[in-house]
This record gives sequence, C-alpha cells and structure tokens, in this order.
Amino acid sequence: MLSPDYIFETSWEVCNKVGGIYAVLSTRAASMVKEHPDKVIFFGPDFGEQSNKFFRQDNELLAEWQQELHRSHPEWRIRVGRWTIPGEPIAVLLCFDHLWERKNDIYGWAWREYGVKSHAAYGDYDESSLFGYACGETMASLADMIWRHESKAKICAHANEWQTAFSIFYLHSFCPSIATLFTTHATSIGRSIAGNGKPLYDYFEGYHGDQMAEELNMVSKHSVEKEAAHYADCFTTVSDITARECKQLLDKPVDIVTPNGFEPGFVPTGKAFDTRRGEARRALCLTAEQMLGRALVGEPVFIAIAGRLEWKNKGIDAFLYAMEALGEQMYRENIEREVIAYVMVPYLDKPLMRIGHVTVIYVPYYLDGKTALPNMHLHAMNGMTYYDLLIGMDLTCFPSYYEPWGYTPLESVAFHVPTITTSLTGFGLWACQEGACHIEQGVEVVERTDSNFRYLVETIADSACRYMRLDDDKKTAAREAAADIAHKAEWKYFFKYYRKAYHIALTKSLSRG
Repeated sequence: MLSPDYIFETSWEVCNKVGGIYAVLSTRAASMVKEHPDKVIFFGPDFGEQSNKFFRQDNELLAEWQQELHRSHPEWRIRVGRWTIPGEPIAVLLCFDHLWERKNDIYGWAWREYGVKSHAAYGDYDESSLFGYACGETMASLADMIWRHESKAKICAHANEWQTAFSIFYLHSFCPSIATLFTTHATSIGRSIAGNGKPLYDYFEGYHGDQMAEELNMVSKHSVEKEAAHYADCFTTVSDITARECKQLLDKPVDIVTPNGFEPGFVPTGKAFDTRRGEARRALCLTAEQMLGRALVGEPVFIAIAGRLEWKNKGIDAFLYAMEALGEQMYRENIEREVIAYVMVPYLDKPLMRIGHVTVIYVPYYLDGKTALPNMHLHAMNGMTYYDLLIGMDLTCFPSYYEPWGYTPLESVAFHVPTITTSLTGFGLWACQEGACHIEQGVEVVERTDSNFRYLVETIADSACRYMRLDDDKKTAAREAAADIAHKAEWKYFFKYYRKAYHIALTKSLSRG
C-alpha cells in the first residue's frame, strides 16, 4: 500500500481538551509517531500560552520554515512545539486573527468554488471556518518547504469534523498535490435531529440532510461538512452506524470506517491496579457516607455514568429511570445491597436522590485531579481524576441514544469494569461483533430504538441485578472479559484502518498527476 512520508492532521481539539476527539487524537498519536517519527505534525488553534496546557513550545523544531514564515508572512502568528501526550508529536498552533478582515472574500470564494452556504452562519461557524482556512494556508506553506528538500515526498493532510473543513477546500484549490482526508466523528445534522427530540432511527430513510438543515437552522455547518465529504480524497467516519448517517444525510458513502482505539498505557497493572482500585473504592465510599450522613451497610455496589451534559443523547435520562427500576427490582427480589449510582456529568447540578434501594449522587465537576471541588461533601475526591475513580466501580452504564463511537464504555472495560451500553453506539455494535453482548461477557449491549424506552430501562435494571447475583468467581471472569474486549480495541490493532485510508487518499491524489 502507498504510505505517506508526512502526515498533517488538524482538529479544533489539538492541544485543546474539550471533548471526545481529543481522546481519539491524543491516544492515536503514539502509533502514528512510531511509524513516522517526527513526520507527524498536528495543527491546532492557539488560545495563548496560559490556555494551551498540553503544549510545549520549541523554536528549534521546523526552524527553517518558521524563519521563512516570519519573513514572508509576518501576519501569520504561529507557535511550534510538542503536544505533551504519549509520542509527543510536533504541533503547530495557529492564531488566525489576520483572516477576519478577509472573511467575506473567503466565504464568497467557498460559495463559488464549492457551493458552501456560509450566508446562514451563526455561533462558532466563523471562528471554526477561519481556523480551517488558516490550517490550509499553513499546511501548504510547510509542504512547499518539504518539497524543496524532498521533491517526491508524499504528504497526507487529515481534517477532523466540520470545524476544519475549509482546510480541505484550500488544499484542493491551491495545493492539490497534498492528499486530503476528512473524518466526521458525528454528522452535524444527525446530532441535531437527535438533539431536537426527533425520532432519528424509526424514520431514518425519510430524512434528507439538506431539508433538515433548513428546518433546524443548520444550513452552514451541514453545507461545509457535506462539501468536505465530497471533495476530500478519502472520506471516513468512526463506526458503521455513523457511516449509515453519512450516506443518508450527506449523500456520500464513506470510503472506509476508521474505528476509535485507545492506548493501554494509562491503565495500571499488577499490584498497582489493586492499590489504585482500593484507593478509588475508599474515596467513593467516603463520599457516599458524607453525602448520606451515615455509614454504608455491607459492601456497596458502585455504578456510574459519565459524559457531556446531553440529557437524551448520552442516555442520562434512561440511566436515572433505570436506577429507579433497579431499586424496585431489588425490593421484589429481596436483594439486600446498597447501590450507589454516581452521575459524573459536568454542569449537571442536582441534589442527592433517594430511589428505593439506590442512592444517586451527582458529581457536576470536571475531575482533572488538580482543581479543588467546591462541594464539601466531595472532598474525598480532591486530587483524583475520573480515571482514578472509574477503576473502583463495579459497573458502568452508558445507554446512549446518539453515540457514533463511545469512548466512555471503552475506557470502562479498559479498567476492568463491565459496562452496559446500547445498540445505537458504534462501540456497542463493535463489541457484539466481537462476541460480547451480555454483562457476563464484560459488555451488555441493550437494543435501543425510538420506541422501546421502557424495555431499555427494565433491561438495564435486570442486567445490573444479574451482575450483583454473580458469585465472586463469575464477577472476576466478567471483569477479565471486559479487559479482553478493551485489548482488542488497542490502536495497534485499529491503526491498520488509517493505513488503508492514507493509501486511498494518496492513490486518488497521485492520479491527478
């Protein structure tokens, strides 16, 4: 297969930890750097030295290019250094303020050349589009310098999500020798349909992307994403479920599915694993006792959900109803265990709930291990990250309605914690293909549709009850099965899909001569 000599990759989340794409890129980078040492260069937005906490500047990197830019384009303000993640790839952070005065000209060009409908823009569209355009300019400049030294160097440029789509258009017009890839991690219009409470799946074949973009005021974002999908040399997405969306809503089948993997290095092993799990359970137990004002009875069962504050899409509503159903089932079956359900969702600030045999505790903060939590009852969690607490859970539950992949259940099984998810997640579908569909196998995948909410809730409750009834040996086997599933999703197994994507892009770009 054709392989790139250099890989440029851009995302709004390069050195900018705001969502799931950060996890995708920051864990994949080590595999990329291993195959292409110092030939992998990420491009991200520059928010200033105080904001880009995961970036270390190094002016010796790409020094010739930096000096050339300073002379030829003093208005281009860039910083070059290392992204401080495993693999430490080169990163270029861009300030794109110089493009604001050219915004209307850029949008006019994109309309004439690519049919991009920027006239309906609002919110973060302008900032994202100008960042994408700046990435295209900067990538083309760096490519020119590389080709002066290595005339036959094969270069791939990979743009993630609609925020970086303008880089695809720029390179297609002004630097067509670069092979381009575009990945949508979730279609903007599919997410919008789901987020607006419309039944995405029951009437899936009846939705037309352009029509729904007009109805939901998503014209510009949908337009830029759709055109990037059509003009990129290789169009990818992260799961079969989202590939179906792309074909229906963007009128463009993907060239290849590139599923999300992870690097296992942050999961402790051996005695360190047992120590960390013990510390986590003590913190979870102490927090519950402080919230309840009493000691817990016996050995508690800890269940968790985590993620962004998307009430329906992330299944937070289903989780809470399932905890109520679990309490009722425990009462009917006379299961005398204390169940503590942790809802770790930033900005979701609700009081402690009592639901039968289940206590729900809200942790409405981002657990970065550095910021002191203001709630005095959560002080036992101070200095601990989400991963520090995840390792202590008995179960996790992520009953998502809209989830193109699903890093949270994958992270859970990586920490040997069995998880419950749904058939509407990319990870859930993949786990079933790997033979894991029931909680005893490490992952329970519950069928979810637009019309079976009660079934979903009751099945989650039954799955949790089944797990609690397992003896210690079977619980240990379920935890080991969860870890085995995670092992199959490591980047060393999934990176092959990216090799194929680079080959597809290079084959198409080389055919242009």
